[in-house]
Amino acid sequence: MTLDLRLLPAALAAWAAAFTGVLLPPLVSAGAAAVLLAGAARAAWSLRGGRGKGGARAGRAPSRGRAGRGLPARGRHRDRAGPTPQATAALALAVGALVLLSGAAQVHARAGELLDRLLDAGAVVTVRGQVTGDPDVLPVTPERGGGERVRVPVRADLVEGRGLAARARAPLLVLAPPAWSGVELGSRVHATGRLVRTDAGDDVVALLVVHDPPEVLAPQPAHQRLAGRMRAGLVTAVADASPQARGLVPGIAVGDDSRLPADLDAAMRTVSLTHVTAVSGAHVAIVLGAVLAVLAWAPRWVRAAVGGLVLVCFVVLVRPEASVLRSATMGGVALAALLLGRPARALPALCSAVVVLLLLDPWLARSYGFVLSVLATAGLVLLSGPWAAALATRMPRTLAHVLAVPAAAQVCCAPVVILLEPVVATYAVPANVLAAPAVPPATVLGVLATVVSPWLPGLTGPLATAAGWSTAWIAHVALWWAALPGARLPWVAGPAGAALLAALTLAGLLLARRGPRTRAVGAGVAVLVVVLALVPGPRRAVGGLLAGVPEDWVAAQCDVGQGSGFVLRTGARSAVVVDVGPAGDAAAACLADLGVREVDLLVLTHLHADHVGGLEDVLRGVVVHEALLSPHGAPADAERRVLAALAEEGAAVDRPGAGETGEVGPVAWRALWPTARAVDLAAPGDDSSANDLSLVLHLEAPGLSVLALGDLEPDGQRGLLREAAGDLGQVDVVLVPHHGSPAQLPALAEEVAARLALVSVGRDNTFGHPSPQTLELYGRRGALVLRTDECGAVVLAGSGEELVAQC
Repeated sequence: MTLDLRLLPAALAAWAAAFTGVLLPPLVSAGAAAVLLAGAARAAWSLRGGRGKGGARAGRAPSRGRAGRGLPARGRHRDRAGPTPQATAALALAVGALVLLSGAAQVHARAGELLDRLLDAGAVVTVRGQVTGDPDVLPVTPERGGGERVRVPVRADLVEGRGLAARARAPLLVLAPPAWSGVELGSRVHATGRLVRTDAGDDVVALLVVHDPPEVLAPQPAHQRLAGRMRAGLVTAVADASPQARGLVPGIAVGDDSRLPADLDAAMRTVSLTHVTAVSGAHVAIVLGAVLAVLAWAPRWVRAAVGGLVLVCFVVLVRPEASVLRSATMGGVALAALLLGRPARALPALCSAVVVLLLLDPWLARSYGFVLSVLATAGLVLLSGPWAAALATRMPRTLAHVLAVPAAAQVCCAPVVILLEPVVATYAVPANVLAAPAVPPATVLGVLATVVSPWLPGLTGPLATAAGWSTAWIAHVALWWAALPGARLPWVAGPAGAALLAALTLAGLLLARRGPRTRAVGAGVAVLVVVLALVPGPRRAVGGLLAGVPEDWVAAQCDVGQGSGFVLRTGARSAVVVDVGPAGDAAAACLADLGVREVDLLVLTHLHADHVGGLEDVLRGVVVHEALLSPHGAPADAERRVLAALAEEGAAVDRPGAGETGEVGPVAWRALWPTARAVDLAAPGDDSSANDLSLVLHLEAPGLSVLALGDLEPDGQRGLLREAAGDLGQVDVVLVPHHGSPAQLPALAEEVAARLALVSVGRDNTFGHPSPQTLELYGRRGALVLRTDECGAVVLAGSGEELVAQC
């Protein structure tokens, strides 16, 4: 089979342009587009010139026969040799330029001057806009008031703040209280909250932290209201069904997996069956194929028109997610080919879909869902056919196709999946093979039940029940394979792991085409690579080949200069933060590098500038839910500024004393110092006592314990030893007090039997920190002592005996 690769360079150019274009200022993107257009024109001109230099086409003699009678030779207007490299380059450069221009226009439109100024200030603003997605409910721990918080995507068209107002086209992500869980897709809302800037290249301009219920200005449009009724009808139809049916039938029909049981959800992740509930190309193909099969008797134009209408309605029904848009666009290309009577070729259709979608939404290029969707389709187009043909020589043709399809998709997607979670799903292919026959009937029956629910509720129940019979098999397959030993094998995290798996896969594909001896050598190399990747010690060594934050990081001592800032992970994008360093953006940048967007608990050990000065910048970049402060309020002016900033943030503030405890996500904390008596003995606002009254916390996370000592000096250290000696020993990490100053109590260092001592200190500081005696003191019990002035940020990964520190 000869592949039609003519559009592949254009699709790759579009992807590269979109990926980089959303990071660039609009003028830079426009300039780059002009350069690409000049290159495209040059390539096109060279193509034209090549045809006029006495070549075969310019100097070809008239043909005989039909041409001799004054008629043009058949097919003379076509270049049978195919497109030249110049033509392919011209198309790719032109497409890249168009995508850059589209991205520049959209970046300019969504980031107006007023919005940029308000973002820089972290201002409280009022916005009006349209809800563009379903609310996503997030659990919140009891110490933050319990209940829930909700994420809602909104496209703001009016922004007001600091006495000014401006029109906008700004996609925002609203972080709001539970009352927002009822807002509907397509409705218009009014909200007031604080802006937090997101990372460059993010598909939303900012987070909007809201504390009030939504004000709905207009309900959702009629077509979305109808789609909502259909989806609700399906959910009602399976309300009394088995747990797997309650979760899987709406998931496989319309992508609503919110009711999926936790054990089944985990099992499907383990064996890579989550695509079943992520409506994508397979679902679109099943629905469109069923419709076209029913209309096989109809004229071509009728089939194309009805198919296009079904595509549009299906996208509205299941929500326009990236994979759905990609699949629907491919379906549209195929329908156009049907209407024109031309054969639909899958790879050109995929390339066309990629180009069109990136022109409309360049941020898709940075979406994992879109990447996985395109890669899975590419695997089916490029690999499944040849693999099925090869397997068909050893087994029935149908079984060969059943095996080849999931294997091809899995091979292409696996390196990207490693970036999301560094594990290999060992049984993904057999689980997908066994589940595949149940997917089409479950999809068709589930979609039919959804569509008829508003008008024929009596028919909805039987259809949903029949769909549940198919999903029962899918659930059984997922749970059975996930329970087998070795269902998930660890792999090297991050880009190193993705590159390693991609190289291993490519080598395997190439070696499979060679002779037996080459295959044997390749198998030996593959075994060696797998051992290096999977055995813990070698895996850590391989993972260190590429610098950067490991995917499985658990804590980090930020490099904030002469100050302190420590981060303990609580979730995918959340953490506990102890101090925020001196004034400047060092702590904020560290949180951004770690991917932290929400601070579940902010601990400010005391109010000196080298521990709280970076608060303003941190609050611009993250959302802080709760804060703990030392009960000693000095310096007084710093206390006023900190409390005002936290009040504007809407964070709950507590000032615990020794003995108080709490939990935040997976982290438990216990305050060890100061006692109420120690605070009472200090004069209110006495700055000289601030260090010795630092809030000392013991933090306990799964597999990691941390002792944060603030800036305690000998008097405070004596008090801590007297009051909490039994709580100090056998911790994994100690934050050495006062940046390693010489003012240390040897008895405290002896009592704290930490494996790792971290010193947060500025390079070439004028205080002589850290003291060699202090470093020796904390290293005397066998602790590894690391300092930020030499290491930079120190990132911890793993847990227990597998804990690894990366400078």
